Amino acid sequence: MYDGPVLDNHLHLDPVNGRGVEAAEEFERAGGTHLNVLNKPSWNLVGEVDDEDGFRETFDLTVEVTEAADDVLPGRARPVLGVHPALISRLLERGYSPEGAADLMKAGIDVAAEYVASGPALAIKSGRPHYDVADATWDASNAVMRHAFARAAEVGCAVQLHTEGGEDFEVVAEWAEAEGLTREQVVKHYSGGYVEGPIPSVISHAEDLERACSGSWPFFMETDFIDDPDRPGAVLGPKTVPRRTATLAEAGHGAALRRAHVETPARVYGIDTEATLG
Repeated sequence: MYDGPVLDNHLHLDPVNGRGVEAAEEFERAGGTHLNVLNKPSWNLVGEVDDEDGFRETFDLTVEVTEAADDVLPGRARPVLGVHPALISRLLERGYSPEGAADLMKAGIDVAAEYVASGPALAIKSGRPHYDVADATWDASNAVMRHAFARAAEVGCAVQLHTEGGEDFEVVAEWAEAEGLTREQVVKHYSGGYVEGPIPSVISHAEDLERACSGSWPFFMETDFIDDPDRPGAVLGPKTVPRRTATLAEAGHGAALRRAHVETPARVYGIDTEATLG
């Protein structure tokens, strides 16, 4: 059996349009203890962004709601801040060039790195579009991602990636290493049970978790709950990770659950999910 910490590695709390801390309370009632809270896309929280101040406003809202979530959990809630890769498409629609859009997004990554260096944020969020884009847009997006790797290496944190699907991200891990970041500090959000290169943050569907538990590699569990009142429970609801954890514990996967909720967070983020349980 397993009776340790329960971490959802990628969940959103929307204090403007969504449930906010109420979703964290639901997670806690289901048995959850720790949350890594990703900022919603800037356009969902503050509208269009054209400078660093817009990113700061986005991040401040996320830090505030994460602090409120931290108060209701037996463990900790921590912000993961950055720039959603789909921002590049919105900027292109508004007349930015790919290079100009990338420069603005890099500025947002710089602000996120400041929040890591000064204390409130745990890690940086970056990536590239999960949909087809023009070559120039793809190249600009990869440049933003590599910039995130470089800034994360400077401030000593991990990077969570929003990207296309698939299993082979070896080249991305090599890019991180070239920028001075270890591949173990690169986390592929919305993963299946296994990826090559980064650490998988496994979307908590039963079949994907079964595959992750069947191996020996490090992994996280996540819901990618988006806290959107028009899509309640999407992508997966806040109770999912605690419930899947309980089901997997009953099936005898205690060692794998310890890997997901204790060992991998320590390995990737340098956090102790056991010591931070109240």
